Amino acid sequence: VECSSADEALAAAGAGADIVLLDNLDPQELHAAAAQVKAAHPGVTVEASGGILLGTLPQYLGPHIDVVSMGCLTHSAPALDFALRV
Repeated sequence: VECSSADEALAAAGAGADIVLLDNLDPQELHAAAAQVKAAHPGVTVEASGGILLGTLPQYLGPHIDVVSMGCLTHSAPALDFALRV
């Protein structure tokens, strides 16, 4: 379930969500929300997403974050022009 706050994440986990995606939170908010979710629902997977770049990735990693999604890996990847002749 995609959530934009700790309250939404706790509600989703309490309703039975297996995975809670914390979207577009700054690192401080993210870690606080993830800690709350893990304390109340230890078996829930917590995913960080939204605005995370390779340069800022370390700020989003922490003991309560299980998965990090980075859209920049696909929408900002440089193109490669090649041909294959058989």
